[in-house]
Amino acid sequence: MAATACSTAPLLGGARLPAVGAALPPPSVLLLPQRNFPSPLRLHDAPRLSLLRARASSDDTSSSAATGDELIEDLKAKWDAVENKSTVLTYAGGAIVALWLSSVIVGAVNSVPLLPKFMELVGLGYTGWFVYRYLLFKESRKELADDVDSLKKRIAGTE
Repeated sequence: MAATACSTAPLLGGARLPAVGAALPPPSVLLLPQRNFPSPLRLHDAPRLSLLRARASSDDTSSSAATGDELIEDLKAKWDAVENKSTVLTYAGGAIVALWLSSVIVGAVNSVPLLPKFMELVGLGYTGWFVYRYLLFKESRKELADDVDSLKKRIAGTE
């Protein structure tokens, strides 16, 4: 069988691939060079590491199972304490629909050329204004803290 010359086509970064229809070079040429990085783990550490992983996973499982059971019991108690369950379910369904609708709107806005970059600039401008208005000076930080506290009180119904 006659050997055929391998013509190559240049790629970005100086890499070359065989042209269409050309014979491939031998597999030893196609292999990537191996890198010899020192490994931080040694083979004799393997049994100790597996033992540590087993202990950690058993500790995590027992503590998370207890926390999970407590969480479920707490949620059951709170759900049983709710008087108007249909209203809670309606609000939850509305929140899910609103989340889906906002995702659709953001996807539509994101597909318009140049609009996402403009929105990023608007967000950056608003962030800069917020930092200047509320976070830069001590008096304005105090004002922001007072506004947040009054909002908390209005939400909690203590105001």
